Amino acid sequence: MRILLTAAFCLAAALPSHAQTAPSAPPTRLGLCAACHGPSGHASMPGVPNLAGQKLDYLRHALRQYRDGRRDVPVMRTAIGPLSEAELDALARWYSMQSPQPQDHS
Repeated sequence: MRILLTAAFCLAAALPSHAQTAPSAPPTRLGLCAACHGPSGHASMPGVPNLAGQKLDYLRHALRQYRDGRRDVPVMRTAIGPLSEAELDALARWYSMQSPQPQDHS
């Protein structure tokens, strides 16, 4: 039994992890996003959505749509500018890994 448990542990340890690891530092392109959405994804402006804790794939898809003009929101197009795929991914990962909080609707 002990050998079986040891073998199972070794196999489990060898499997790739699907858990996301939090980025150690904010992305370099966070500045303009943080102006409205906050550095940790908690919006400080009325009508601006919180991004903290959003699904990674959703954020990637939305950022691509803003960047490519499929979502025609001028302020977002300006803020995103010519965002590279690596920069887009870094922003999406950053915001998806932040802890969500209820949005204040006052």
